[in-house]
Amino acid sequence: MRRLLPSLFLLLLIGCSPTPTPAPLNIPPTETFAAPPTFDPTAEPCGYMWASQNLTDLTLDLQAAITSLHPEAQAFAFAFGEDCVRQDGSKTFLAMETDFNITLPVANLADENSLGEWIVKTMQVIANLPAEKIVGPRPGRVTIIFTAGTEQKFVQFYIDKYQTLPKDMAGWEVYQSLQVQQ
Repeated sequence: MRRLLPSLFLLLLIGCSPTPTPAPLNIPPTETFAAPPTFDPTAEPCGYMWASQNLTDLTLDLQAAITSLHPEAQAFAFAFGEDCVRQDGSKTFLAMETDFNITLPVANLADENSLGEWIVKTMQVIANLPAEKIVGPRPGRVTIIFTAGTEQKFVQFYIDKYQTLPKDMAGWEVYQSLQVQQ
C-alpha cells in the first residue's frame, strides 16, 4: 500500500492540473481558404482536431477597411473549425466560424468611451465585408487589442453578443458591456 500511494498521488495531480487558456491567435495571412466541403456520411471515418485557416482575401478586404479608419491598425481574418483527419493522414478542414483580430493604437487606454466608439466603428467595417467571404455556420469572434505605447487592453466577444446590444448605447457602455465574460 505504501508503494501505491505515491503513484496514486501523481496520477491525481496530473489529472487535476488546470488546462491553460489559449492566447488570442496571431496568424499572418498566408493561405487562401476554399469553401468548406459538404459532409459525406459514406466517406471514411475520421478524427476531429481543432484547426484554423487563414482567409487571405477577406483579410485583405478587412485590412484595407480598417486602415481607412486608422492607418496604423492591423487586422486579419481566419476560419476556425476542425480538421477531419483520416487514418492515412489526409485531412479536410470544416469551418465553424470566421474570426477577426484587430490591433488598434489609441491615445488613452483609460478612455472607455473612445474604446467603445472604436468597437462600434470596427463592427461597422466587419458588417460591411462581403458575405460570401464569411465561412462557417456560427457567428464568429472578434478580438480587438487596443495599444498605447507598450501597454495594451483587449476585448473579445462574439458577433451575435455585439448585435444584441441596444443601438443607442454610449461608447463606454458598449465597452463595458463587452467586458463581461462570455
